[in-house]
Amino acid sequence: MNQGKLYLVPAPLDFGCDTQAPLQQVMPLGTIEVAARLSAWICENAKSTRAYLKRISELQSLSHALQALQIQELPRAVHKKGDHAGNFDARPLLLAAMQGHDIGLVSEAGMPAIADPGSSVVRAAHDLGLQVVALSGPMSLMLALASSGLNGQNFAFVGYLPQDGGERAQRIRELESLALKTGQTQLFIETPYRNAALLQALLQTLQGNTRLALSCGLTLEQAWSRSAQVSAWKRDKPAAPLDLPTVFCLGR
Repeated sequence: MNQGKLYLVPAPLDFGCDTQAPLQQVMPLGTIEVAARLSAWICENAKSTRAYLKRISELQSLSHALQALQIQELPRAVHKKGDHAGNFDARPLLLAAMQGHDIGLVSEAGMPAIADPGSSVVRAAHDLGLQVVALSGPMSLMLALASSGLNGQNFAFVGYLPQDGGERAQRIRELESLALKTGQTQLFIETPYRNAALLQALLQTLQGNTRLALSCGLTLEQAWSRSAQVSAWKRDKPAAPLDLPTVFCLGR
């Protein structure tokens, strides 16, 4: 029996936002067409995956009714601790692919396995000899980096910064030192309702000549990006809201 493929299906970046971008404006037609024909899915959350597939069905008829789709959720522990360390065996989730059916892997927003769970599934697919196909779609980290004017040849995504004030300040100083010394752009994110507090911590901790870039609400109508030295940020703090998903970048 021929094996199925594992498709990495990007999702729009508006998860959890009050407004949504028209799907056809942010998702390539080819990705929509592949997603519409898949009957098996691995995801973070089945409810949000069905909502995404319902949006897809408004543009491209699904090959199977929503109720007939096989949708498997990654364990909650994988969401909280990540699955890149290799501690989770995802091979059982790929049984449908071993039986000849194509499977989609999807996260809540952006590309699965990039700043989101899913790497264990991709790794397991390779170990089982399955073909892995990453589809085109929006990726907030790359959009933010391209918009920052910072070094796009050498960069690192470092996830979330500590919530404790002292630990966060120490981490900010570490990232700034690395960026200024090596030229490596540092990218990180925060839960939207903590964005304003993180920006305040950055402005209090970073040196005035360090360049800080924010990209907020990417692909949404109210999206904005700004890149400037910290001294300029202090003089002119953003009037636009910070309660949307935001990527922070710092460098020189």
